[in-house]
Amino acid sequence: MAHTATDSHGGSSLLGIFDRDTIILLRIPFSFFLLPIYVFALSQTGGIDWYPTIILFIVLHLFIYPGSNAYNSYMDQDEGSIGGLKNPPKATRNLFYASMVMDGIGLALSLLVGWRLVILIAVYIAMSKAYSWHGIRLKKHGITAWLVVVIFQGAYTFMMVNMTAVNDFSMGWFTTPHLLCMAIATLLIGGFYPLTQIYQHEEDSSRGDMTISYRLGIIGTFVFTATFFLSGNAIGWYYFTNYYTSDHFLIFNICLLPVTGYFLYWFIITLKDKSKADFAHSARMTLLSSSFMIACFSVLFYLNHGGGSF
Repeated sequence: MAHTATDSHGGSSLLGIFDRDTIILLRIPFSFFLLPIYVFALSQTGGIDWYPTIILFIVLHLFIYPGSNAYNSYMDQDEGSIGGLKNPPKATRNLFYASMVMDGIGLALSLLVGWRLVILIAVYIAMSKAYSWHGIRLKKHGITAWLVVVIFQGAYTFMMVNMTAVNDFSMGWFTTPHLLCMAIATLLIGGFYPLTQIYQHEEDSSRGDMTISYRLGIIGTFVFTATFFLSGNAIGWYYFTNYYTSDHFLIFNICLLPVTGYFLYWFIITLKDKSKADFAHSARMTLLSSSFMIACFSVLFYLNHGGGSF
């Protein structure tokens, strides 16, 4: 495996590798932004086995996602802003070791649920590494990289969480409602993800990473995002009106109104001044969309688990 950084801190023990800069670059709080699909997956269950569900929450949000963040930062050696950090510290060799430790703990904890979850987590880790590792570097290939991210953070995560919550890892799980939910999750992530890259065009291209946002351009990224959000909304309408009620679809749209409003505002000011496609606006968009999607799916969870009607 190719490595590009040297260890400037010299951590010689397991605890030693988790120095201040390494902990910052794990970006554990950033896991909040990956929580919506987890909540969505739980909201679309008839009943929940809470023990494996809580274990999976810990595995994903405290270990696998931070481990992925660490590995990506180590391979990228970012000098500019990245998701969740305006001024990231330099990535050292400690960060690489920390990512391996986080992945190992995540896999070990998955054993508490069973070997099927271990396999699902291992596949997720492998794709995350392939995305960043210089030996494969899917990140260099805009469309391929985008597909990997949106499928694994969208459809795959929904599948993994929902399967774990209902303790069903069989092929029988793949019903039409579940496939529709996987499509919704993928379209939401698919539209949102390019916005997280919109301020990194110069740094990404300097590394040879032709991200989908770079290929689309600033205005193209906004149009692309709008198209995917509308597509997700259309499938959401079909899903909610056929398997629940129109009220569920109404909740879905009401909760996302502030997100839509901010997106349009950001798009309009960027049309006038492309410098507005910056870290600050992207960070606000990320926080707003994640917060309101979590709120939306939490309400649906409440309704779908005996909380009454809208």
